[in-house]
Amino acid sequence: MLPTESLVTATPHADGDELDAFYLPVGNEVSVFQAAWELGLPVMLKGPTGCGKTRLVEHMAQRLGVPLHTVSCHEDMTATDLLGRYTLTGGDTVWVDGPLTRAVRTGGICYLDEIVEARQDAVVAIHSVTDHRRELSVERLGGLQLKAAEGFQLVVSYNPGYQSVLKDLKMSTRQRMVCIELDFPPAEVEHAVLMAEAKAGEALADNLVQLGQAIRRVRDGGLREAASTRMLITTGALVNRGLTLREAALAAIAGPLTDDPTTSRALLALVEEYTTDSELPD
Repeated sequence: MLPTESLVTATPHADGDELDAFYLPVGNEVSVFQAAWELGLPVMLKGPTGCGKTRLVEHMAQRLGVPLHTVSCHEDMTATDLLGRYTLTGGDTVWVDGPLTRAVRTGGICYLDEIVEARQDAVVAIHSVTDHRRELSVERLGGLQLKAAEGFQLVVSYNPGYQSVLKDLKMSTRQRMVCIELDFPPAEVEHAVLMAEAKAGEALADNLVQLGQAIRRVRDGGLREAASTRMLITTGALVNRGLTLREAALAAIAGPLTDDPTTSRALLALVEEYTTDSELPD
């Protein structure tokens, strides 16, 4: 396994089986994703941290019955990390496919999480598989041109709120992709997600949704990010492990969101207001 690669293989499921990667659609994102996959088109997922981008990809890989190769992009990631490299194994030099090459060969989904964090040469390496050619050029294998297998799809994600002029996707990359914009789900959907993912009861899910919405309303008050659905799920899970709602919210929401003392006090006030443990069932 390459050092920059986080590989997840989603187990294909049979029709009628329950999907392990629970996902509750908010709009038409599932149908758009599936249509893009059927046409062999790459997908770009845009949305804030913790809104469900990665879970949507995991859900679709299982729904479509294809392997999923997930790569957490970072500033040192190069084209070699995506395509592959020669390694020394048992005294012999052997070629090891990178996650993109592996997905192209096998017909899986290659998911580049936070693609703008990668170096530009890594981004350029995906161009030939994101247009009509659907071919991957591997120069280190003598310029080998790999035709994408049936079922291959490239999916990328990023958080527009983090980007700047110096760190963004170029138009030459963006225009090759089908865009799906995601955001935090509406209250009723988030409530259902918390009950399913965090095993939260009605009262706990209500409190968590109200707290999340309250923090999102004051996001401009010094917070770089809002309370994500992921944070709310973690809070609910901690409550189920015996923490009080206040303790869980401070540990999973207020603490990670800011280090600024003034903002911390404001968050603490919101946590105190929306975490009335006496309202929760035993």
